[in-house]
Amino acid sequence: MGRQIFTQENDGFIGAYYGGPADSRKAVILMLGDSSTDRMARCGAGWLIARGCHALAMSAGRKDYGHHNYPLERFGKAIAFLKSMGMEKIGIAGASTTGMLALVAASYYPEITLTVAMSPSDFVMEGFYRDGRDGMRERPGDNESSVSWKGEPLPYLPYAYRHPEYWQKIVEESKAGGDRIASRKLFDESERRHPLREEEKIKVEKIRGKIVFVGAEDDVLWDTCRYIRRMEERLNQRPHDCTWESLLYGHGTHFVFPDSMLRSILPLFSGLLVKMMFKAGKEYPKECRETRREIDERLSKIIGEW
Repeated sequence: MGRQIFTQENDGFIGAYYGGPADSRKAVILMLGDSSTDRMARCGAGWLIARGCHALAMSAGRKDYGHHNYPLERFGKAIAFLKSMGMEKIGIAGASTTGMLALVAASYYPEITLTVAMSPSDFVMEGFYRDGRDGMRERPGDNESSVSWKGEPLPYLPYAYRHPEYWQKIVEESKAGGDRIASRKLFDESERRHPLREEEKIKVEKIRGKIVFVGAEDDVLWDTCRYIRRMEERLNQRPHDCTWESLLYGHGTHFVFPDSMLRSILPLFSGLLVKMMFKAGKEYPKECRETRREIDERLSKIIGEW
């Protein structure tokens, strides 16, 4: 699978274009993995290409999953490139933090007419780093948003804890629940200490085309199904020019990826990874697998009809 590399210095965004079927005029901006060229990004791109789309993977850094003041203007540059390639339909997809980012970007760029958000939040998160400071895997930024627009940070929900307590609390929660990583209590505590303000919420009513929310009740990173229901309520209460579909499941963990995509990333160990990462994956492997298979089928249909 060939690719064209983009750099911030030369192109205004960091990414890799993997192309797609020659007769297709549909493209999806994909945000998966730590880099736009790592295995997760490549396999995600391959999954989209197999469904008739061109794929443009984007990442915050060359090899960095941290998000702090990510300029939304990068998506404008990426969209301009896709238009120059003759794309008539442009979508965006992300998971976890980038599920949030996909929703925010789509609310700013009306050219995006398909938005797939897996395990998203309904608010802009505070920025975070993964630079290993003081031996901690992750730390909050210094009063930084995860996203910026025109050089200004967007309002965000501040984390309940600062460095190094932030990561210490995540480790504590993960051990208590038997998960490799868990932070749901951290996010609940963040909202308890700082009830969400309107300016921090994602303006999903500004998104065009179709939105697909995907989440599982047993997600231990945050309560994504509650967040998705709040976005549904917001859409029901405000004028909007979009349709939406929520794929919500009892079991599926934070990894609510299409099954064939996850299996291409880890051909022999996809199910084992979910079991290793999350207690729910170990206790409900069949249910989690059935969830991923249904997501695969439904997302494939949605993309085909788009």
